[in-house]
Amino acid sequence: MKIRVFPGYDEMCGAAADFIIARVTRRPSGLLCFPSGDTPTGILDRLVEASRAGRVDFSGCRFVGLDEWTGLNGQDEGSCRHYLDERFYLPLRIGQDRIHFFDGAAYDLQRECERINGFLREHGPIDLAMVGVGENGHVGLNEPGTGMEQYAHVSELQDHTRKVAEKYFQEKVTLSRGITLGPKNLLESRTLVMIASGEKKAQVMARALQEPVTPECPAGLIRLHADGHVFLDREAAARLSPL
Repeated sequence: MKIRVFPGYDEMCGAAADFIIARVTRRPSGLLCFPSGDTPTGILDRLVEASRAGRVDFSGCRFVGLDEWTGLNGQDEGSCRHYLDERFYLPLRIGQDRIHFFDGAAYDLQRECERINGFLREHGPIDLAMVGVGENGHVGLNEPGTGMEQYAHVSELQDHTRKVAEKYFQEKVTLSRGITLGPKNLLESRTLVMIASGEKKAQVMARALQEPVTPECPAGLIRLHADGHVFLDREAAARLSPL
């Protein structure tokens, strides 16, 4: 695991984007997994800009979704798929045949999990997965208590996750569950990138990076990965002991 700390959010985003560009340039037909949320926005914006400037070519890549709120899919504003469509897939005209995403509105959610797990068994592993970290330590929608051997599954959302998620929706929504890649899917990726910014992530990042790895802090999985990379701004790294 390699930890990189930058003065601010912009510098962190630029460095993480450059890292991804270098990996895609090295493997232009790779399978990629990107998250939704506040933290990845600056990184995805830079990747789109780099693609338009000819610095990187995503036309040969395929994409798999990290997670989704149950009951929602790309047609719903506030969904994870809608975010990635707006921020990345549509601006770069990524073909639908190259995007493999959870349908949180599917009638049979267990079958959705099996579909994505099956896709990864046949076409994986993921070449590069980027994940953010929730204040309670969740990665994707793997909430505290999720076993590290768990593959894609339906998760029960904790109250804190539900509350934080409200900001992504203009209207009142009731979120109770999510559907997500599991820790094992992420650990099987060739490269795992973890990103965090802001003072509110400082405590959980110290816990994830410097305390024993347990299911109660899923973000600790980065320490189990053979090629794990952590990108933090100074505020998110504030509680780390000297490296």
